[in-house]
Amino acid sequence: MRRRVAIVADDLTGATDTGVQFAHAGWSSELLLEEFSAASLRSACSAVVAVATDSRAGSADVADARVRHVIAAAREAGFDRLYKKVDSTLRGPVRAEVEAARQAWADDAIAVVCPAFPAAGRTVRDGVLLVDGVPVGETALARDPVTPVTESHIPTLLGGAHVRPASDGDAGALAEALRAAGPLVVVDASTEGDLLQLGRAIDMLGAQALPVGAAGLAAALADTWQQDAPGGPLLVLVSSQNPASLAQAEALGQRRSVLAVTAPADIAPEVWMAWRAELLSSVERGAADGSLDVVLVLAPPRHAELDPARVSALLGQAVARVATAHDVRGLVLVGGDGARSTLEFLGARGIELHRQLDAGVPLGVVVGGDAEGTQVVTKAGGFGGPSMLVDIAERLRESEAAR
Repeated sequence: MRRRVAIVADDLTGATDTGVQFAHAGWSSELLLEEFSAASLRSACSAVVAVATDSRAGSADVADARVRHVIAAAREAGFDRLYKKVDSTLRGPVRAEVEAARQAWADDAIAVVCPAFPAAGRTVRDGVLLVDGVPVGETALARDPVTPVTESHIPTLLGGAHVRPASDGDAGALAEALRAAGPLVVVDASTEGDLLQLGRAIDMLGAQALPVGAAGLAAALADTWQQDAPGGPLLVLVSSQNPASLAQAEALGQRRSVLAVTAPADIAPEVWMAWRAELLSSVERGAADGSLDVVLVLAPPRHAELDPARVSALLGQAVARVATAHDVRGLVLVGGDGARSTLEFLGARGIELHRQLDAGVPLGVVVGGDAEGTQVVTKAGGFGGPSMLVDIAERLRESEAAR
């Protein structure tokens, strides 16, 4: 399953400002404007979904109710990480929002608060929020006609503990300090390095952590919250009989660490069941000893007695079985009928499209089903030169290494 992050902000611009930090780090990210419900959040395609409660200028009771409603919907929709966006100058009913978020997220949640945003002149030192070096309560924000900020010491404002980042950059030590100080702890940060250390510490706490901050901490978490890439082989299905695809498959099949298998031309059920069992055994052996980098499955040569639709269905079923039985680092589906069949047998609702690896070669992730979040490349049979499948495999390996 892919990681999904809910951003709950007190206003719309804060939601977008935070969501774009994740987008900049390569996550798919969107702002949700429709009614906040588990159904609407579940149907959102992006890994990161930002919502705005529009509660900054409201009462503490209103903020409490709206935050609890959105977070309950996010939990029901399967989001496994939450980021509570607050104003970087702590305007609004922040204490009510943070406490509501902490209680709604988990019984043992630790709210880790750091509104520092050094790029915008916001830092936290000795628990005091500074704006361009001046305590926020001594700036013009103290006289804001709607949401005045008169308390600069964040632990006093929120009723929490205070810790400083580890001087040697040890995120593990900071994580232990956060765990010991909870359930609400304010952390100093004056530099981007401080925020990165805090982001790593929050990641170590797992889903128990409820990070609370502005765009600065969000940017640090966008880098540290990425999921580890699966370590299994790349699974490639070539269901097309186009000469271009066959040449590409031949080039890929000649490389080391590639298991290339051709499906049987006899579509009798017992023949296909035996072939599929051998395919699964071969993948298991290769995965166990670490010798397998790519599994390449080829359609049988066409002949008059073969029903192309039936072959595509059998191929899709076999490839889906491999994908669900073993960790795979991605799917490459060449040929439209085989691609559709594979996705249907995986129970996918669709593909979230991210970018093109090459002309006519889109890359995305599977949405829904047993392979949710798995990278997937689709390609028409007639596209590309002989090295295209080799190039795709290398591009996917490079993108995993960069995560």
